[in-house]
Amino acid sequence: MGARCSHSPSTLQRPARHHVLPLTEPVREAATMVCSALRRLVQVHVSLARKASGVCRGHEHRPAAPGAPGGVVELLGKSYPQDGYSNLSRKVLSKVGRNLHNQQHHPLWLVKERVKAHFYQRFRGRSGTPLFSVYDDLSPVVTTWQNFDSLLIPADHPSRKKGDNYYLNETHMLRAHTSAHQWDLLRAGLDAFLVVGDVYRRDQIDAQHYPVFHQLEAVRLFSRHQLFAGVKDGESLQLFEQSSRSAHKQETHTMEATKLVEFDLKQTLTGLMTRLFGDGLDIRWVDCYFPFTHPSFEMEINFRGEWLEVLGCGVMEQQLVNSAGAQDRVGWACGLGLERLAMILYDIPDIRLFWSEDERFLGQFRVGDIEQSVRFQPLSKYPAVMNDISFWLPPENYTENDFYDLVRTIGGDLVEKVDLIDKFEHPKTHRTSHCYRITYRHMERTLSQREVGRIHQAVQEAAVRLLGVEGRF
Repeated sequence: MGARCSHSPSTLQRPARHHVLPLTEPVREAATMVCSALRRLVQVHVSLARKASGVCRGHEHRPAAPGAPGGVVELLGKSYPQDGYSNLSRKVLSKVGRNLHNQQHHPLWLVKERVKAHFYQRFRGRSGTPLFSVYDDLSPVVTTWQNFDSLLIPADHPSRKKGDNYYLNETHMLRAHTSAHQWDLLRAGLDAFLVVGDVYRRDQIDAQHYPVFHQLEAVRLFSRHQLFAGVKDGESLQLFEQSSRSAHKQETHTMEATKLVEFDLKQTLTGLMTRLFGDGLDIRWVDCYFPFTHPSFEMEINFRGEWLEVLGCGVMEQQLVNSAGAQDRVGWACGLGLERLAMILYDIPDIRLFWSEDERFLGQFRVGDIEQSVRFQPLSKYPAVMNDISFWLPPENYTENDFYDLVRTIGGDLVEKVDLIDKFEHPKTHRTSHCYRITYRHMERTLSQREVGRIHQAVQEAAVRLLGVEGRF
């Protein structure tokens, strides 16, 4: 359930080591690497002074840098030829393999373990063993078929855009959701499982969004006997029929089967949220749309007086289930973001903190019991440094996510947020100008205007060279 829920069927949605770029001459080198990394992405043909090469956090790159057609990226022991789709930055590649969700006592690990405990303890097989199996070390590199086609996402759907995803090449990418593994696990014969892992999306820059975040997916299938066991006159009920699709069910499902699957789904997730947040939690369900479930829902919880969306879920599309070889079963799927839950549970204000190696942060989560209540005690908040950048947009091939990705790659985790503060169209030339305010803040020390100025200058130069903008600096 990695795609964001849409309230209209025509759209589909939607937060490594704490890394700070050196603040001397290498900053200018970082800008050069960005040039190579993003050149094809924005379809701007430029001449670079030199191409970066070498090793990036254990991920070896052959002479052509990420994004350069004709080059090769070696990632997690495999080689991927690059083409016009390649748009991975070294910033993002440096996060692959960090697996924060598997680092003991990390806040994301705590949330994962608490969710696992709920499913392990509540659902048991006949022999008393856990019903749900867990997969938390699957490779984040998937095919575009796994990430999109297997989930019935149309070929022309906007969620496939290069501007929203990280592609190794036309056929391989860093998964945008853990749902990318759903079909393969169903095909392997599994009917109850959890998938946990890092996922990658190009997005805006603020305290709630980061190009790498972590999801947990849950899937459960039912046979006719399993679903109707204990139901009065259940032996006469059927899973399937041929009828018409409505807002409440699929054309192949009986209303009885749909309602029982929906009931089990909502009861399971209500129990999970009650375990995480305590008794007396107010919950509401919002109808929405996903390509791979119908009916589909978002769960919202009332936490400290505010309604917060915490997960998406629904009755699995039978076409998907059938294609994976489970034609005699129906089921549900749900997906939640670990960062989202951890920020709410532990009162963590900034998503960048999850990548920090500061002991003042990590030490707060070394608890003897995963269920122990933790309230994050903020580190000293160092002052922000804000610089603006204005430029005229090129006639075509400009997207805001291209600019955000460039800023992240050069500024790293020093960039707290980027806001579009002004948009202007010239009355005579009809050219459009954007002005962005970039907020820089180090999580562990005070930044000087001088060192921020170096990074900001690198951003300005790269924006002109790569994105084809005309600076108004």
